[in-house]
Amino acid sequence: MANTPQSKKRARQNERRAAVNKARKSRIRTFLRKVEEAISSGDKSAAATALQSAQPELMRGVTKGILHKNTASRKMSRLSARVKAIA
Repeated sequence: MANTPQSKKRARQNERRAAVNKARKSRIRTFLRKVEEAISSGDKSAAATALQSAQPELMRGVTKGILHKNTASRKMSRLSARVKAIA
């Protein structure tokens, strides 16, 4: 339990930051899920547009500290390869 005023304030700040981070992570996952659904349906144009909208979300997650840069790059690379492979 937080005892000092500073630790109490940090606990409050951590709760707020956790809520914001959770929302951002959920938003990123939603965009990624839309790409996955478009890939599974086999619609290349829909998958490409979904990927185009997911890219800035992933990079925004990097700048906000939600994702590591290499993690976002890896996800982007794998998704774009799968979109490209759609016949």
